[in-house]
Amino acid sequence: MRRALTSVLDQEYDGPIEVALVFDRNEPDDDLARETPGRSVKVLRNERTPGLAGARNTGVLSLDTELIAFCDDDDVWLPGKLSTQLRRFAAEPASEFVTTAMRVRYDERATVRLAHKDHVTIADLARSRMAALHPSSFVFRREAMLHGFGLVDETIPNSMAEDWDLLIRAARRRPIQHIDEPLVDVQWGQSSYFNQAWADKNLAHEWLINHHPEFRADRRGIGILLGKLAFGHAALGHRSAALGWARKAVRANWREPRTVIALLVTAGLPAGWVVEQLNRRGHGI
Repeated sequence: MRRALTSVLDQEYDGPIEVALVFDRNEPDDDLARETPGRSVKVLRNERTPGLAGARNTGVLSLDTELIAFCDDDDVWLPGKLSTQLRRFAAEPASEFVTTAMRVRYDERATVRLAHKDHVTIADLARSRMAALHPSSFVFRREAMLHGFGLVDETIPNSMAEDWDLLIRAARRRPIQHIDEPLVDVQWGQSSYFNQAWADKNLAHEWLINHHPEFRADRRGIGILLGKLAFGHAALGHRSAALGWARKAVRANWREPRTVIALLVTAGLPAGWVVEQLNRRGHGI
């Protein structure tokens, strides 16, 4: 977390940076607070819904800056990240949301994830999570969030897939501006709080299907979510449920690879091994 904080405060930017450091279900460390010219850190406790969504919203609502950016505690902003995004805002004054690509680190291996486009639409996000757009790269207009696409949804089960939901709602208003350069380092691995939370992931993926009609209108998009559900239940050992979701995924899009992987897991392939191999290559289920 200290490394993440330093990467934010060290950004080359002439304007002020105000950091809201939110502790969720942990005792706040007030020693991290600071007040120096142009750079300040305030330490807060998440008093909203426990979890990632409530913590993010606590930070957003504590600030009155024009722009808001996220950085998770195990990630790092690379040099030039913030200034590059601010130039995009200046070049596209009507834009509300700017993201960057990322570099995934797993053990000693680094993999760059690119989106291969400079604008991401609601149609793009209905067909794919667009994994290159990581929350630690998000910068958006606070006003657009509060009076437009809305806060991070705190009703999503355990805040799973809250980033996908937020991107979809933002893209409904106007396309996401994307800088296809890896300007954040994202740490993946078994230590992740969310790495093996399959039950919560299953609930969240059903939540996304029920809340976003764009998925049901796109065979590829719904196939991805159904394939995720098949894998999630297979990972939990729920063979009957996994096969049921796999059948739905095949009917939606028989080319969806997650369905095949889910069937292999129901046949005995260890789910943890599958995830580890994908993570080492900068991918996930």
